[in-house]
Formats: sequence, structure tokens, C-alpha cells
Amino acid sequence: MKTKKYMVKPGEKVKMKDFDPNDASEFDGKKKQGEKALLELNKEIEGLQELMYAEGKKRLLVILQAMDTAGKDGVIRKVFEGVNPQGVHVAPFKTPSLLELAHDYLWRIHAHTPKIGEIVIFNRSQYEDVLPVRVLNLMPEEVWSKRFHHINEFERMLVDEGTVILKFYLHIDLQEQAGRFLARIEEPDKTWKFNPGDLEDRKLWDDYMEAYEDILNKTSTEWAPWYVIPSNKKWYRNLLVATIVRDTLVNMNMQFPAPPPNLDAYRETVLSMVQAHKDK
Repeated sequence: MKTKKYMVKPGEKVKMKDFDPNDASEFDGKKKQGEKALLELNKEIEGLQELMYAEGKKRLLVILQAMDTAGKDGVIRKVFEGVNPQGVHVAPFKTPSLLELAHDYLWRIHAHTPKIGEIVIFNRSQYEDVLPVRVLNLMPEEVWSKRFHHINEFERMLVDEGTVILKFYLHIDLQEQAGRFLARIEEPDKTWKFNPGDLEDRKLWDDYMEAYEDILNKTSTEWAPWYVIPSNKKWYRNLLVATIVRDTLVNMNMQFPAPPPNLDAYRETVLSMVQAHKDK
């Protein structure tokens, strides 16, 4: 799959209307073939994460942002299925606590960035501090507008220190969102997901799209670019994110550490131990 078309080129101005949430043009097959291809990608990502953990030099931060129902949880579940939980962690960012509000807004974010050998997935992120605070008028523009620069420099620092950053905006449209809200109401195993407050955010859709446009235009950088992922088709969304994650891990050029010296001598010792147990 070719994925470059979904990356927001640094310095290029984009409009949300230019992105088709129904797009599935970079895969020749259909849903069943896409789901099968995803299983193969899962295996590759699992192996690459083990390699990252063993090498102990690299780290990956995956940032997921989206409107309600676009599938952040689904991406985490499907793309990282089977990956060793010792090496992958999810950090959800909801309404800040009193302790978090007592610090600068990036304090709670920095505490969850990946350690060497880890993949960390942000379910929402520092970008919440230029989204609802803006759309809901929780603070003046002179405050939140400065944060684009703060966030860019924060991410540059992380990259300079060895973190690779992938940022995904999962893009759906109003019609698809309405259908997913209905599913949450009508399907018993999904009713727990329904939040009436999400309908209030839906009324502000255009304002959120304008805010996301600003995010894409001001914070897609050479060191941490954004990808706009068409997400009306869940299988394609998952396949596309998994492909980008897999390709990114491959391009890190990781290597397993060298084995201990005199490995053959240790082999003989271990073989003799195995044989001793067989002889009992």
C-alpha cells in the first residue's frame, strides 16, 4: 500500500473537505482481503516490537486524535493485537485532574512518553489542549494559540532524544458518525459507550473541523508529520494505520544485540544439562 498520499506535508495548507473519509483506494482487495492482510501485519508488528525491546535503543509514540466514534479504541485493539504487553502501553487523556491542572498543560503528557524499547499509544493527547479549550471557549485565543509552537517544540525535543512520532487523525463524516451513535444505542454490548454529551459536540462539528485544520496546518512537521486516515470503512482504517506503523518500525533499522561471547561453549553446557535430565 502507498501511504504517502495520506501524510500532510509540512508547510502545505490543507482543508478538511479535501479528504474523503470513504476512501479505500490504496488497497486492491475488499474487506475480507483487507482483514486477512491486517493479520499478517499484526504478526510483523509483533516481531518488530520484540526486536525494538531487545535492541533497547529506539522508541515509538503513536498519537490518535479523532471525533467521537471514529475508532481510536478500535485501532488500538486491531492494529496492536498480539503485541507483547510488556512493550506496548496505552495512555488515555481525559479531563485533567486537579493535580494535572496545577502544572503546565504538557506535564501530564510528558510523564507518559515511551521509554527506550517501548511503543506508547496516546488515545487523545496534547492536542486536546488546542481543541475543546478552543471550540468550547474554555480559554482565550491568546492562550491556546501559543500552544501550537509549544507542542511543535515539545515533539522536536522528543525526536531529538530518540523518539519516533506518528500522528493519526481518524477522519469520518457526519453521516457515518450518526450511524455509529445509533449502533451504540441499539446494540446491547455497545450501549455503555454512548455518551449524550457527544451529541452536543456533534452540533459544533464545523468548529471542530476548523480547529483540526489548524492543527494539521500548524503542527505537521518534518519531525512529526500528521496522517489523515479515512475511517468510514473500519477495515481500511486499521489496515492503513498498521501499514504505516509496520513501515516505520522497519525503517528504524533495528538489530538484535550480539550474543554473549563463547556461545558454543555455553551450548555444550546446556546440552549436557538437558541430557542429564533425560537420563534420570
